[in-house]
Amino acid sequence: MLLGAVNTLLRDEYDSLDSLCDDYDISREELVERLGAAGFEYIPSINQFR
Repeated sequence: MLLGAVNTLLRDEYDSLDSLCDDYDISREELVERLGAAGFEYIPSINQFR
């Protein structure tokens, strides 16, 4: 569920992971770590987790 929500926001509203994290006041490192633990990595060139 977290993956879908984050990727939807990245696709529809944010041009980078940093801007999403700034607006929601969350740690970029923590988000990347949490999704990484589930097997996903952030790919900046497509602005999505895969």
